[in-house]
Amino acid sequence: MAILTKEEAKKILDKVLSYAKADETSVSLSGNRTGNIRYARNTVSTSGETDNLALAVTSVFGKKVGSATINEFDDQSLEKTVRRAEEIARLAPENPEYVPMLGPQKYIETASYAESTAKMDPAFRAQAAFDSIDPCSKKNLTAAGYMEDTTGFTAIANSKGLFGYNPYTSVDFSVTTRTADGTGSGYASRDYNDVSKLSTKETTQIAMQKALASTKARALEPGKYTVILEPTAAGDLIGLMMNSLDARNAEEGRSFLSRKGGGTRLGEKFFDERITIYSDPANVEIPGSPFVGGGGGRFGGGGGVDGRPQEKTLWVENGIIKNMSYSRYWAQSKGVKATPPPSGFIMQGGSQSLAELIKSTQKGILVTRFWYIRAVDPQTLLYTGLTRDGTFYVENGQIKYPVKNFRFNESPVIMLNNVEALGKPVRTGGVLIPPMKIRDFTFSSLSDAV
Repeated sequence: MAILTKEEAKKILDKVLSYAKADETSVSLSGNRTGNIRYARNTVSTSGETDNLALAVTSVFGKKVGSATINEFDDQSLEKTVRRAEEIARLAPENPEYVPMLGPQKYIETASYAESTAKMDPAFRAQAAFDSIDPCSKKNLTAAGYMEDTTGFTAIANSKGLFGYNPYTSVDFSVTTRTADGTGSGYASRDYNDVSKLSTKETTQIAMQKALASTKARALEPGKYTVILEPTAAGDLIGLMMNSLDARNAEEGRSFLSRKGGGTRLGEKFFDERITIYSDPANVEIPGSPFVGGGGGRFGGGGGVDGRPQEKTLWVENGIIKNMSYSRYWAQSKGVKATPPPSGFIMQGGSQSLAELIKSTQKGILVTRFWYIRAVDPQTLLYTGLTRDGTFYVENGQIKYPVKNFRFNESPVIMLNNVEALGKPVRTGGVLIPPMKIRDFTFSSLSDAV
């Protein structure tokens, strides 16, 4: 029962709304079937599949709000949940920032559902794990990996006539490989809506190559280096920046977009003119939900299931901040459009491959990924973290040797002002982002971890 059709979901939502006595009532119904397989030391350790179906009711009297959830769907249980939400609402203090619910909305259709992923079963997962473990065993490497697939839906409705339904699928795979002596480590990951695009064998080959190449790492002095960031590394830092585009934080002085003396820096040039970033739930490579909180996207989104449509939005154009996200309350108080946060983002790049970026580098550091990223200063977006699973010294366009890992201290704002080259965008972590060549990237100390 975890995956309901549009018609089945609407029938339940309509029934719940028929029990409502509050001034306003909203209902969300979500279900998913999630499967996984995990392995370590070249042996599968766990595998499983879960089904979940849940309904949430929010009742409003004036500006007093109450919510209740349930996972039973007989008529008596549904009505009891509505009564409970209404009881909580009557007892709740008024919410001074409450905004009345939306009426009917028009939602675009997205390609966030793939039948191939919905058909995944334990045998498929076992074969995917074998395709990763077997080549590692033959090369005397140790593999640890995890794959998770989800097929789900979200349906929303309210007493003002709003209704939305979104089915989605996703599959995420990551693998770490280590050499027998533990001194070499490699990592690779892939995520898709359509599992037919995933080859665990090809992904594992990348991690294997990095592990074999990263033994006997040499120490380099910390300092400022030109770096080639693979998309996995670049996506981590840019994603943190994209999650910091909230207008209220900026206007209240808590953001890198805050203007001294008050206001925001919307419309100012922040980055290299080659930087353009937008979101588009209809993008076929990273399809998202047509409404806020509707599933189908791994990145950001936020804001709960409030029914706002997700639309194509330009966030940065030629280095200029073009938009910020607004809650419905903050948008209403400022008299502007309530632009929701991105449910994913696309960063434009060039046509060069990662190999071509390396070939064009005289001296630099190739970074596979970052790890343990933590905020240092939210007002400058300064972060610290570690490189991991394959860090290499590049000279005269060639990878010369592996180097010990570094701790970095860097801001994506500064980073995007030090761009030397951008490669062709690829999907990683639910976003499309290019590999990047960045000058003067700050490595502050060494780390002995592989």
